[in-house]
Amino acid sequence: MAQLERFAEFTGPADGVDGVATRMRALDAGFPSGDGVGVFNRVYLSVTEEVARHVGSGLFPDTGAAITLDVLFAERYLRAVDTVAADRRPPACWRPLFQLRRHPGVRPLQFALAGINAHIGHDLPLAVMDTCRTLGCEPADLEDEFDRVGDILVSLEERIREELMPGPDLFQIADPLTHLLGSWSLERARDSAWATALALRALRELPRVAEEFRDRLDGAVGLVGRMLLTPLPD
Repeated sequence: MAQLERFAEFTGPADGVDGVATRMRALDAGFPSGDGVGVFNRVYLSVTEEVARHVGSGLFPDTGAAITLDVLFAERYLRAVDTVAADRRPPACWRPLFQLRRHPGVRPLQFALAGINAHIGHDLPLAVMDTCRTLGCEPADLEDEFDRVGDILVSLEERIREELMPGPDLFQIADPLTHLLGSWSLERARDSAWATALALRALRELPRVAEEFRDRLDGAVGLVGRMLLTPLPD
């Protein structure tokens, strides 16, 4: 738990995108080699740094909205880390990654995809709603910022896969990892996240139904994450 205890210094609100990156770097320094949460944290840090570059270059239509969305989005992952550090159960979408983080049969790319699945499939639509409440706007007002962040994720996906691929035999048809990679798509996950955000907005006047919807979403995304983390033979 040493790597999680280091996070105790960073439990306050993040100071913009740079503050989020600082918190992730502090976490990264404590993860042991091969830790599955550490693999995802490094991936997410690279995404956050890319978002910061776009913010600094004025490439978002609404910089303030983009920063708010990015920070509230990141806070959901960091809150899951806090929860585990406090010996409590994180949301169901994150449990497979934390439970299997040291499994020797799970490859680094699986850890990365499982974390991305949890964060995009569950946290992103909820972060859109968090941002709407914070800024007093509607999901449609954030669509450009949502799409731009999604484009950054998709553009980095190929690089992430290349960096974490186990070797030149990856695309042999008999390799089980090939089949796992083909079963999940970041673009489809992003599209689903936006549709989920719109559904949550439509359910705003039905709080009990919305709560049930969020619980089912959490469980469904967690199930996909557990499948992505299926231990594979060498």
